[in-house]
Amino acid sequence: MNRIVKIGSFLFLFFALATSVQAQKFGYVESAKILADFPQVKQAEANLEALQKQLQKKGQSMIEQLQKDYQAVQQKIERGELSPKQQEEEAKKLKERELEIGKFEQDMVKQIQDKRQSLLEPIYKKVNDAIAQVAKEGGYQFIFEKGVLLYSEEGMNVSEQVKAKLGM
Repeated sequence: MNRIVKIGSFLFLFFALATSVQAQKFGYVESAKILADFPQVKQAEANLEALQKQLQKKGQSMIEQLQKDYQAVQQKIERGELSPKQQEEEAKKLKERELEIGKFEQDMVKQIQDKRQSLLEPIYKKVNDAIAQVAKEGGYQFIFEKGVLLYSEEGMNVSEQVKAKLGM
């Protein structure tokens, strides 16, 4: 009798577990493709590229001016127009400007990263909100990124539904 109760309990748990697993609904998205088609992402990338070109142009101008000044000092040295003390002072000034250029380059990278984050963060939020809406409306318990899946059925791809939510 005890054995029948154990087997019955085991079968009940097995079927309950199988039913609950079958009731879960899974889906996946291809967020890279969604973002690639998103017009706001293209605009953000264009803005970032323009900022990067502007900053690079300024940096290049600083480098060119430093090279000109370095050549001018070299010519003065060759002509004997600078005393050793003046040569040291000019070398020190040029070295300080080199350091300024290095700092500008570091600031440029940070400025571009900050701008990228400020432009793309609202877009990522919109996409994540659209994914959450599709999940709720479609009864999905889980939505995964396709890149982390080892296997998936095409019918579980909800990327087009997310695009529709985004008005794409």
